[in-house]
Amino acid sequence: MTAILPFTSHQRSGWPRALLALVFARAVNGLGGFALSFLAVTLVEVYGAALTRAGEVVAVFGLATIASRLIGGRLADRIGRRRTIVAGLCGCAVGLLVIAGSPGILTATIGALILGLFFEIYEPPSQAMLAALVPTGRRPQAFGLLGAALAAAGVAAGALAALLGSFGLRWLFVADAATSLAAAALVYAFVPSPESSATADARPIRSPWLDRRLLIMLAVCTGMALTWMIGVTALPLTLAARGIAPSRTGWLLVIGAFVTIGGQRLLRRGDARPFALMGLGLVLVAVGFVVDGLAPGMRLFAVGTMIVSLGQVFLLGPPYAVAANLGDDAARAGYLAVFGTGWGIAQTVGPIAATRLLTVGVAQTWLSAAALCLTVALLLPVAARGVLGRPPRDTPQISGS
Repeated sequence: MTAILPFTSHQRSGWPRALLALVFARAVNGLGGFALSFLAVTLVEVYGAALTRAGEVVAVFGLATIASRLIGGRLADRIGRRRTIVAGLCGCAVGLLVIAGSPGILTATIGALILGLFFEIYEPPSQAMLAALVPTGRRPQAFGLLGAALAAAGVAAGALAALLGSFGLRWLFVADAATSLAAAALVYAFVPSPESSATADARPIRSPWLDRRLLIMLAVCTGMALTWMIGVTALPLTLAARGIAPSRTGWLLVIGAFVTIGGQRLLRRGDARPFALMGLGLVLVAVGFVVDGLAPGMRLFAVGTMIVSLGQVFLLGPPYAVAANLGDDAARAGYLAVFGTGWGIAQTVGPIAATRLLTVGVAQTWLSAAALCLTVALLLPVAARGVLGRPPRDTPQISGS
């Protein structure tokens, strides 16, 4: 962490100061990033929603994030990456505070919609900025560094979630809003403002939707993200179903964060065989899901969380690096916006799938998610041939992303 926190340590760490500032701001935002994991259970326990209704509200959030990603990519090319990041974070704070102060399920749904419309806006510009700051060969490590910083924040976030959750689940959303505003202030103050994407209007750029390689990566992202969202939604609800306080999910997040931080060294050669690493990650996540599905108490949940978190190490840096390498700097925010819509699709489908499966049975939910992981892993060799097995195609040139 010493290479992440002080911006002046860039000479020792080998990372540009601007990248460290961006990563640190994201880590601050990550201190409150646990709230989404508790959205479904908050709707059930605080607002009295039925389990299936909670899944539908979280799906509304997920559907809104699809538009949010695309808005983020477009705004990055129109008003600049730094301004887009700040706007997205401030909008998230508004949505979170609406959820926290809601008198009932209707207002909470409106808050979830607002949150979703802003939730992913900062992702494309921040990822494009990160990719522009490092050479191609170091991008898996750079995205891994971002994941490690968020995991490091997750250590404190998990403890904070467990503490605040004991006072009331609403406080989790207040804390997340505060960290979103703090991150926006840090980005505005310390991340440089020059925008390489500012020239995007001066010349035609490749349409990301017409790049077949990117669409293949979008399908890969959607499959991976769907497994993640099922697990995120199901975990606190599974704890509750087995007589464990949902707030103890926070301690599992702490355990997972330590594993994610320690696993970053495994990405040192992440640019060499990215699809093989993704396959390994999916197999590990599947094993962890099986353990969670059979766990009777916190000890086995901790084991399952460690295995899942180790798998997630390989599902963060490599796929984002592959997607970032497909477009040049002027088009990269748009490319990453399209790639990231897979998360919006997953955030729409995943909560509904998880809550529906939980009505059938807890074990069935986790075993189904594990089966999905293995299915995606089996399809990765086909995806690799489609993305890496031929040179980039020439596509029609149009303005915008």
